[in-house]
Amino acid sequence: MTPDETAASLDRCREQIDVIDRQIAALLNERAKVVEVIGNLKQQAQMRVYEPKREDEVYRNVTGSNSGPLKADALKRIYERIIDEMRTLQRDRMAAAGRPPGETKP
Repeated sequence: MTPDETAASLDRCREQIDVIDRQIAALLNERAKVVEVIGNLKQQAQMRVYEPKREDEVYRNVTGSNSGPLKADALKRIYERIIDEMRTLQRDRMAAAGRPPGETKP
């Protein structure tokens, strides 16, 4: 492969990554909207934002359907970060509404 062909191939790959990154961002925002609904429901029921059992279910779901090339532990680390940001979103929305995040019930 010539240097020009390599550069053209890299450009095409990077364009694909840019499209995928925009799709990932859109899906994360879609997920965040659902998380906001969940946060409202939890707040009304005075439930905790943090639910370790549910988080374990999410990890099992994503790692169980993983076909690679990412390893399961890498995918879990990515989702740990996503879930952490979603928890922060729930807490911030509750605080912005002037309501405590309902950390009273397990």
